Amino acid sequence: MKRFLLSLVLVAVMVTVTGCKTKTREWNDRERRAVREEVRAYRDMAYLDNLAELEFEEFADDVVGYIEVDYPVYTTFVELPSKGDTVEVYVVSTIVKRLNADAHNMRNIYPYPWLVSEGILPANLDHQAQRAFYECFARKVRNNYPSTTAFFNAVVNDNANSQLTALQEQCAADLFDWNIVIEEEAVTTN
Repeated sequence: MKRFLLSLVLVAVMVTVTGCKTKTREWNDRERRAVREEVRAYRDMAYLDNLAELEFEEFADDVVGYIEVDYPVYTTFVELPSKGDTVEVYVVSTIVKRLNADAHNMRNIYPYPWLVSEGILPANLDHQAQRAFYECFARKVRNNYPSTTAFFNAVVNDNANSQLTALQEQCAADLFDWNIVIEEEAVTTN
């Protein structure tokens, strides 16, 4: 009787261990590709639209990896009622993680050609001067925003006369003696 109970316990443990292994299986390539395609729908976000294709593929792989860790069984993820919202949360949190890792990643949110077109930076800056600008800007952002989330919220809610634009202009003035003068047109009434 003792052997029977011991055997029964051993069989139950083996079934449990085997059952756990199937739950923690990795996704296959087809499943990963499907989620990468969902991430591609966010390609036009401010941070992502300035990434080179190879950089974006790396970003999408990171997002899929984070999702796979949290949802090891693909069908559990696919059956989520708000799967699209879940993907968006992972996309945004991955952007925030990248900004936390290296503030120079702000070049992807505020690319140099756009800063030139907005009149914030002079044209024809070499790579070293651009890097100095982004380092200055990152330092000012760290000093003015208590967290990356607060900074990201400021980016999302940004307008033309924002504090972020002022920080960019300060860095441009400090580094390049580049002063931005806004000329207001006189309004005449008849």
